[in-house]
Amino acid sequence: MSSGTAIAGSAETLDPRAVARRGWIPVFGAVFACAWSGNQFSPMLLLYERVGHYSAGTVTMFLGIYVAGLAPALVIAGAVSDHIGRRTPMYYAVAFGLVGSALLALGEFGSAPIYLGRLFAGMSVGTAMAVGTSWLKELSGPPHDVRADAGAGAGRASLAFTLGSAAGAAVAGSIAQWGPIPQVLPYVLHIAVTLPMLLLVRRAPETVFPAAAARPLHHRLVVPSARHRRFLGVVLVCGPWLFAACGLSYGYQPVLLSGSTGGLGLAYATALSVIALVSGAAIQPVARRIDTPSGARGIVVALIALVVGLITMIGAVASQSWVIGIVASLVFGAGFGIGLVSGLLEVQRIAPAEDLATLTGIFYAVAYLGFAVPTILALLTPPLSTVGLLSILIGLLVVSILVVLRGYRRHLP
Repeated sequence: MSSGTAIAGSAETLDPRAVARRGWIPVFGAVFACAWSGNQFSPMLLLYERVGHYSAGTVTMFLGIYVAGLAPALVIAGAVSDHIGRRTPMYYAVAFGLVGSALLALGEFGSAPIYLGRLFAGMSVGTAMAVGTSWLKELSGPPHDVRADAGAGAGRASLAFTLGSAAGAAVAGSIAQWGPIPQVLPYVLHIAVTLPMLLLVRRAPETVFPAAAARPLHHRLVVPSARHRRFLGVVLVCGPWLFAACGLSYGYQPVLLSGSTGGLGLAYATALSVIALVSGAAIQPVARRIDTPSGARGIVVALIALVVGLITMIGAVASQSWVIGIVASLVFGAGFGIGLVSGLLEVQRIAPAEDLATLTGIFYAVAYLGFAVPTILALLTPPLSTVGLLSILIGLLVVSILVVLRGYRRHLP
């Protein structure tokens, strides 16, 4: 009897249908690892200023070179994966992350390894976001996973990105504040987590196969669906606000509230990163229920949440309260999570299968522009006040909400 049960259990384990349903898990892990590589550097900025004695301008350049790797990868990797398949570009995304961490671990020898490491980290995240998001969507539906609902792919992709980003910030920030060899150990841990993904991502089912009549690769960089009126009038209006919320939450708030955090500024910045991103991950099951294919409800709710986050942030800055700053990060994270899921679902409804990864990359590339918002605010302060600039952002957000409401049910795909 027990032998028969064991044989039946073994057969169930090897059931091809069960294996197919789990095909998305290696891709989820690969996106998680790549997101970790991109966000592990953010809490380290104060460390590089204090220990490495780099100027604020140099540290800003460390951040900027990341975008130089990320932005082209978002679009080019998406087009390549639409042309040759998902597996190979995703494999390179994982490899780029490993190279990036290995170079960053050599940062004690000068700034050159840091610049190169950040460049490779950007390439890793850009490739993973464009390719991994599309691959997860395809593996989260028939014929691979017939049990998943229509929003499962966007939810899994968004969850992998936010959890990976949170893990990178939590591990690196904690070690930077309290751990040994803080300029090396965070990157070594990332390498240890990421190495198995090189093997696992090779086992995920391929979903795109080159066709003899497929259009040339350079034609794929011209994406007709990027001119879709709903993409322009709804999705891209929301996009930059999502990462602006992240930048304000855990990039700008720790600087503005440094007077109330004392010697724990690095730990506080890390905590805000984790709080915002975990909040963004936790809200995503709710976000999928808020979203509807018959309107832009999810995006409107996300933007309203970001207005509330800005109002809360103004309260934190005005009162110099680190507690209110935590509340602001919670709200920002919720708005980010809802908006990211809803934006990806809109993209997946708009894009034809042959353009899915490329259009996803364009969405992320535009969304990442929002990370420039804290830098712009810092350059304008003075002559303008921080509270005044945040109030202007609230006004711009309200305008964005009105634009989205105008296109709420228009040009539905």
